[in-house]
Amino acid sequence: MNILGIDTSNYTTSVALVTDEGFRHERLILEVASGERGLRQSSALFLHTKNLPALMERLAPEGKIDAVAYSDKPRDEEGSYMPCFLAGEAVARSVAASLGVPALRFSHQAGHIMAAAATCGKPDIACSPFLCFHVSGGTTELVYATLSDKNGFDVKIVGGTADISAGQLIDRTGVLLGLKFPCGGELEKLAEKVGKQKVKISANGALCNYSGAENNTVKMLRDGKSAAETARYALDFCSASLISSVRAARKDYGDIPVLFAGGVMRDMIIRHELENELENIFFGSVELSSDNAVGTAWLGKKVLERSGRWNVR
Repeated sequence: MNILGIDTSNYTTSVALVTDEGFRHERLILEVASGERGLRQSSALFLHTKNLPALMERLAPEGKIDAVAYSDKPRDEEGSYMPCFLAGEAVARSVAASLGVPALRFSHQAGHIMAAAATCGKPDIACSPFLCFHVSGGTTELVYATLSDKNGFDVKIVGGTADISAGQLIDRTGVLLGLKFPCGGELEKLAEKVGKQKVKISANGALCNYSGAENNTVKMLRDGKSAAETARYALDFCSASLISSVRAARKDYGDIPVLFAGGVMRDMIIRHELENELENIFFGSVELSSDNAVGTAWLGKKVLERSGRWNVR
């Protein structure tokens, strides 16, 4: 079975081909001007439209395509919408119609959860309810997740952020330090030059505030702290906040597995801190922690294997 996957998130154009033997994928990070902290939706939509033909040519899917799976919204909740996903939807539905195969739609978040669940080293993690922490540039949500025949996963938000996301804190700190957006990789390299920093988080149950740390990074630089210390502070603040949210949620949900997904989970400083402080936790592969269409394609494959048709336009 061959499933074509397409995902056009706010900062990455992604295509993938999932087969019975494995997967191949191609992606391009959208260009953000130096000094900027993000993209307008109109710019993202234009760049996706420009990127998709080249990525499809690089992927060069061969053989019969059984379905096209795509992301049509950020998450599975009423009102969830971002124009950038229209680019992927347009291509996916057009390809599916021309081939006479189903077009299967999922949320971007469901794709992240699937990519992490499939590569975390615990094949049965989704066979029973679990917690998933989706931590990325635009999202910091701790969800209670169960398999769904409608959306891939039914999720209930049980924790996360009360203001900005962990990824926003990381990127804004990076831009403050003169790094290129998105800043995660460069910020981590900078932070590796110094040891762990002292942080004081702000938490209310499983919800944490991240915006105060952004103000602190500005103050640190003004007070003469080095760029490396400031970078490490931002990462250590994220680690401490994520740990606090998981511990609070486990008071209600017990010691069920916690799966970490999303681009921030590429950061090994944060991963190691979580591993040192928490038990029964799992991470998706580093390769598929960033935005990708592989998880979306895997969802489509599982759907067809189970029922033949599902969520079809």
